[in-house]
Amino acid sequence: MNTKTLIVLSGPTGVGKTALSLDLAEHLNSPIISADSRQFYRALPIGTAAPTKEELERVHHYFVGNLQLTDYYSASQFETDVIRLLDDLFQTHETILMSGGSMMYIDAVCKGIDDIPTIDEKLREDLKKLYEKEGIDSIRNQLKLLDPVFYKQVDLQNHKRVIHALEICLMSGKPYSSLRKNEIKQRPFKIVKIGLQRDREELYGRINRRVDEMMAKGLLEEARAVYPLRHLNALNTVGYKELFNYFSGEWTLNFAIEKIKQNTRIYSRKQMTWFKRDLEIQWFHPDETKAIW
Repeated sequence: MNTKTLIVLSGPTGVGKTALSLDLAEHLNSPIISADSRQFYRALPIGTAAPTKEELERVHHYFVGNLQLTDYYSASQFETDVIRLLDDLFQTHETILMSGGSMMYIDAVCKGIDDIPTIDEKLREDLKKLYEKEGIDSIRNQLKLLDPVFYKQVDLQNHKRVIHALEICLMSGKPYSSLRKNEIKQRPFKIVKIGLQRDREELYGRINRRVDEMMAKGLLEEARAVYPLRHLNALNTVGYKELFNYFSGEWTLNFAIEKIKQNTRIYSRKQMTWFKRDLEIQWFHPDETKAIW
């Protein structure tokens, strides 16, 4: 019987995953595999609430600050990298902890993800220019021709999903719908899922305070430093998008900060909607988590 276990700690942004993950990792004598897709980028430590230097020294983390903003990275690549890493870590550990709130990346490791090809940067740039020049109708028409099945399923108003589907059609030479099998892969280890939750009012208060703390720590300066790269997908992120609107003169700073809080609260609701569909997650309030061990 395989006794190797991956513990997955998840929950919405601001709920308190970092503090618990450090305590739990020390208890398990495990490193932490980060499943926060924005903490992968080393230029964004404040706005992504990445572990501090002290926290990184306290427990070894993987997938924190390992990418440049210009690097392309996907949930499929994360699945491959984490499974390979687990093969190595399970040689010396019985239990490994993975912690984060990026829903698709967590599912990629736990359930697997369809074998979608990596998109060539030139193709991505060409389609971006086409969209900017001709609008979404040109992209939609190509998708309808290459994959009429997915064309009927996709939200045609969501230009990012439409463009992504066309990218895959062109890259693979196959309809995107033919690659979307949604089959759950069997893993050679046990998976235990723990979710953290708080009452909405409590969580929202924590989110609002955390945004204020980020601003005090230098989020404004961090966002200004990456403003020239604002077109990159890595910066299509709450906390940066809003400040970019301030830099461009569209919003006042106070309005941008309030929008960061609002959009973070909205994102937390989306996370919980996604996670609540997973009936394998055992839910705890962070104050109750000593029951975990």
